Amino acid sequence: MLFKIPSIEMPNLDLESVMRELTETGRRTKQLWLTADSMAFIARGREYRSEFHINPSYEIQYSLKGDLHLHYRTETGEEKIAHVPEGSCLFQPPLVPHSPRFAPDAFQFIIERARLPGDVDRFVWFCQSCDEFLHEETYVVDDYRADPVTQAYKNFYNSDTHRTCKKCGTIMPAPDKL
Repeated sequence: MLFKIPSIEMPNLDLESVMRELTETGRRTKQLWLTADSMAFIARGREYRSEFHINPSYEIQYSLKGDLHLHYRTETGEEKIAHVPEGSCLFQPPLVPHSPRFAPDAFQFIIERARLPGDVDRFVWFCQSCDEFLHEETYVVDDYRADPVTQAYKNFYNSDTHRTCKKCGTIMPAPDKL
């Protein structure tokens, strides 16, 4: 044989049952796989998101159910929105500050490059009134089951200092539920 066949499991995933599980348990994410090369997960409802995630990997985001409104920031800091309707797929390059927002009953299937040693994910917030930088949380994401997004949110929203704009004094309100 001219090449070596890798020994790897090839899971056949029932995405409908994963969406049902997330709905029934109230959880927001479920990691589907994590290999040396890639990771994949399903995310449910990100209507509460306000931060911009900056990660060293590309992301492939497929709208399984419902529409995605991907807020992102350009090189000049301008906020824009990419609309990804149900059944559509978006490729996002690495290091793009992005904030995926979708309804509680919507689901996204996300594939990313697995993080390399030393890779750092950043979560940054901006004032809703004047767009001033508010706060940054950083994490080494080696396993999405640890739910770094929720951890970053808890650290941000549990601090009045982090949520208060030093320029205009606006306090970003905390969501009812993360």
